[in-house]
This record gives sequence, C-alpha cells and structure tokens, in this order.
Amino acid sequence: MLDETGRRARAPPVSEPASMDLRPMPSDIPRTSDNGPYLIGVDVGTGSARAGLFDMSGRMLAVAKQDIGLFREAGGIVEQSSAEIWQAVCATVRAAVAKAAVSPDAVAGIGFDATCSLVVLGPGGTSLPVGPSEDPARDIVVWMDHRAVEQAERINGFGHAVLDYVGGRISPEMETPKLLWLKEHRPAVFAAAWQFFDLADFLTWKATGDLARSTCTVTCKWTYLAHERRWDPGYFHQIGLGSLADEGFARIGTRIVEPGTPLGAGLTPEAAAAMGLRAGIAVGAGMIDAHAGGIGTVGIGGTPTDNLGYVFGTSSCTMTSTEAPVFVPGVWGPYFSAMVPGLWLNEGGQSAAGAAIDQLLAFHPAAAEAAARARDGGTGLPAFLASAVLARCPDASDAARLARGLQVVPEFLGNRAPFADPHARAVIAGLGMERDLDSLLALYVAGLCGIGYGLRQIIETQDSAGASVRRIVISGGAGQNDLVRQILADASGKPVVATVCAEPVLLGSAILGAAAAGLFADIGAAMAALSRAERVFEPAGGEIAALHAARYGHFAALQGIARSMRDC
Repeated sequence: MLDETGRRARAPPVSEPASMDLRPMPSDIPRTSDNGPYLIGVDVGTGSARAGLFDMSGRMLAVAKQDIGLFREAGGIVEQSSAEIWQAVCATVRAAVAKAAVSPDAVAGIGFDATCSLVVLGPGGTSLPVGPSEDPARDIVVWMDHRAVEQAERINGFGHAVLDYVGGRISPEMETPKLLWLKEHRPAVFAAAWQFFDLADFLTWKATGDLARSTCTVTCKWTYLAHERRWDPGYFHQIGLGSLADEGFARIGTRIVEPGTPLGAGLTPEAAAAMGLRAGIAVGAGMIDAHAGGIGTVGIGGTPTDNLGYVFGTSSCTMTSTEAPVFVPGVWGPYFSAMVPGLWLNEGGQSAAGAAIDQLLAFHPAAAEAAARARDGGTGLPAFLASAVLARCPDASDAARLARGLQVVPEFLGNRAPFADPHARAVIAGLGMERDLDSLLALYVAGLCGIGYGLRQIIETQDSAGASVRRIVISGGAGQNDLVRQILADASGKPVVATVCAEPVLLGSAILGAAAAGLFADIGAAMAALSRAERVFEPAGGEIAALHAARYGHFAALQGIARSMRDC
C-alpha cells in the first residue's frame, strides 16, 4: 500500500510476544449453552451508566447505555443523583438482556463498578442534599468534585501513619476530606446521614440490601487498612471525624469483603423486578470503575504483576499489582487486596485525561468546524481527528512529527500522580496563530503525547521504587483508537496491549458476578480465562524514540516552570 506521497506505507508496529498467551480458551472453562449461564457487568461512569451481557468465553453479546446528569457549581462542586443513577442502571440491564435476546433466567451473576463518588443517605435510604442547592435529589459528591481541597491539605498536615498507604498525601478526590467538608459546611446533613456509601457499594446495597463494603472502595478511597482488616480510629479522631469512630464505623462500613464476594441472598425481588431479572441471581461485591478495568485486563497471560492496567477515560488510572507492598511517594497505595485478591496495588493516574483532550481541543479556532464534520460523519471529534492524522501519517508513530515545537502538559485538573498536586495546572507551549485543521491536528497529537509522558512519569517513578511492569494493558473509551494506543506506546516506551473485549471495564464487573456465582474457583481463575489479548502495539525505536525522549524532558521542565510560577 502506498501513502499519499507515493512511499510505501508502514503498518504500525504490532507484535504478539511469545510470553503472552493468545491461545483459545482451555477446554475446562465452563461453556455457555443456549440456556446460559450468562453474566452481566454494570459500569457507572461520570456521564453514563452501561450494562454488558457476556457469555462464558468472555464475549460481550450486547451492551446498553444511558446518560446520567451532572450538576456543577462554583467552588469545585460537582454532584449527581443516586435515584437517577439507579434508574439508569436498571434500564440498561433490561436493554442489554433484550438486545442479546437471551432468557433473563439464564443470567447467573451480576457485578457492579462505579466512580469513587460519595453517596449520602438518610434513614430508610432517603436522599440528603450534599451541597448549597438544598436539592435532596443531589445526594452524591462526585469523584471529581474539589470542594474539599482545604480539608485535604489540613489532613495531610497532620501526617498520620495511614497516609503512608495513600502515597503519603490524601487527595480531595478521596472520601474522608469530603466527609470532613460535609461535617464543617453541612453539619445537619452530616448528622442526619444514616449511611455514607462509595457509589459501587451503594449499587450493591440497592441490588441486595446488604450493607457490606468492598475492600476495593474502602481501602482505596476511605483509608481502611485491608492488610490489618481494620479502620484506624486514631486517624478519624485526629482529623475531626471522631464521631464515625465512636459509632463503631457503622455509617461507613462494619463488614468489609473482597470484590466478587456473594452478597445477601442475591438480587432482591424489588431489584430483580426493576432489572427484568429473576430474584436470587448472584451479586458480587463491587469495585471502583478503574479497578474493574484492571480486573478485566491485567489477567492477560496469567501474570497480573507484569501488566499495568491503564484505564483511559474521562480521567485515567494506572493499576500496578505487586506480591509485596511497595511505597511510592505520590502514588496511591499500597493497597492490599483492593483489586486482585492477595496482591498489593499501587494506583496512579491523571485527574483529567480524555477530559483534558476535550478541553484542549475546545481552545482551537478550527474545533467547531471539525466537530461539525465529525457529526456529519457519525463520529466524535477525537475519532475524526485520529482518522485525519492517520491519513497524513499511515505509520502512526510518525504522527509525533506533526507536533514538533508544540508541547502540552495536560494537567487541567491537577496532577494525581506522581506529585499528588491538586493545584497543578496545564501548560501549552509553542502555539502560533494558525487556525486551520492541520494546526488542530498538531495540537491533538501534542495532547496525546502529553498524556503519554504523564503515564511514562508514573511508570518511571514506580519502577525506581521497586514496582516494575513489562507492558500496559489499555481499557476505557478514550483509549480505543489505534493511533492513541501507538502514541501511548511510543511516548511511554512500553508495549500497549489491546484486549479482545472492547469493553474490559464491563468485563471486569461481569467477572465479579462470575466469582459470586461460583462459576470459577476464584477471581484470578476468572481473569485468566476471560481476559485475552488481541493486539500489541510495540514502542517505536530509533529516531522516533529519540524524539519522544527529548520531548519528555521538555514536558518535565514545563511542569517545573508551572510550579515555580504558581504564585506570580
């Protein structure tokens, strides 16, 4: 095949390493007949709820999606409605089963994942208003809500030992700073609350009536010490939330179980009726959405410790599993059994990833026209731009040349890792006055490179602390394009693996349902059986590798300049 200049076009560097198992599933894995069993995975992201129906090969037979609302106000306030989310969950489950044209009675298990958002409910499960709107329907403080920056900084100033297990600094995206904000700014609501849930635990409670919390949610976002199987009362007393400890932690979780543990008596009759399923279907303890993406990906090759799970959505998360705890300053964790049971987890990521690309593109004069052309073609703006880049650079690695002289540090919402700096902000350097599509494409590529350099920074920081990985396994809506995957491989210097399943976050949740239903010996067995690699994007060498190395150095320099000019 020749490119538009008449040269022979090179395919993106793709290989299938011998060390990675890409073989068909072994014969001892339970098979799906016309009568099942089938699995359902439910994912509640920032902007939508989705449900996927899977067979026992890990193949997704149907998926359904429903958008959910987001309420924004000044002061970093971002809220949602648990009632709206539950309605959307039930609607998408019904739709997925109908699309797959399978009998609801053939569904054996269901699992849930969700963003790490805080749900506040009063007696009997009534909704309580979490912000100044006074609207009780707005009962969720969304993960990306930054109202509690001051509380997080105050907590970090105490330097309690539990902070060693969140990378040394707690984030305003976590739940104890948000709880402290509620106590200080909404004391009546805080006092009236019957339960404070992480959103995934709220969903399993709605489905089963079981108040158990997942080790994933409370360990990663609430400071539960899973390796010691306890909350630390001293921490809560020190930061000003001693009442929760004095109550025996009854409002935030007294029974903590590993993801995939069967809950209650399965799906309650009320939840079953709302979802169009039969009562009693196994429901597994849930997970944070990014961690479900990890469950759906890092089992590839049967070696979770070799694989970094990279969930590239509105934000991004990096999931690194280790046999022993590894303490990495600025990277959350180490968390015990928070993702893969029995392994330790280090969690990094970028507070804005897909959202950062959207924000970046919105600044460009050509964005509106390009978005209109994308809509006419039935696609979104990033997908349209990726196609346009590949038309100019059939070898995806060459796309980096389009961004020469243009650098983007896409930290619009702070630096989640490795600096744990919510005050960090984006830097764009090298812009001219061009207003055409080519300059928009250059900005898009520079933004993707910036995401890749942030990923590389996390990987290198973890590696220096003793948490090394061999490859990146990607999931999330923003990472489904081959151009994106190749640029991330080139910018990070690690192979990027794309999975057979196009929706590994949903697959991860379905794996929780499979474990709860007893269809596999454990989560690890289900992961190894149902997660398979499709393509591997190898990082380019030679001139392209040198180009990215130089650009990465400039990226880090611009980060430092941005920090130094913050108060000027």
